[in-house]
Amino acid sequence: MTPSRPYLLRAFYEWLLDNDMTPHLLVDANARMVQVPQQYARDGQIVLNIAPQAVVAFTMDNEAISFNARFGGVPQQLYIPMAAVLAIHSRENGAGTFFPPESAYEAWQEVQSAPAEKTDVTDGDKSPSPRPDGRPTLRIIK
Repeated sequence: MTPSRPYLLRAFYEWLLDNDMTPHLLVDANARMVQVPQQYARDGQIVLNIAPQAVVAFTMDNEAISFNARFGGVPQQLYIPMAAVLAIHSRENGAGTFFPPESAYEAWQEVQSAPAEKTDVTDGDKSPSPRPDGRPTLRIIK
């Protein structure tokens, strides 16, 4: 069977927007083919605001999410394969879901057995930035 993540992600995204919430994605910033501004990642993860007013040229299909957004006032193109999406939640109240592992994505992740050189979507200084301690949290409403 095809992975359920893209379908569930679209449903949660629309549900959050319909309820006037701000959808945020939790993404594995170190996953293969992910293009995000690495200096904003913490502990290998990044939280991205994907509300329509925060992004431009937003597309979400069964393979990936891509859009343009500003970070520190600098426009950047982001690309997030579905396998790298860990969760979607509301900024306002944390409502949302974590996505369970799926066999189709496990095989995809195994291809990345050796760490590949990441493409940072920013220009300029390539030195690693200090990363704050802590992990993002997600409160699940039942």
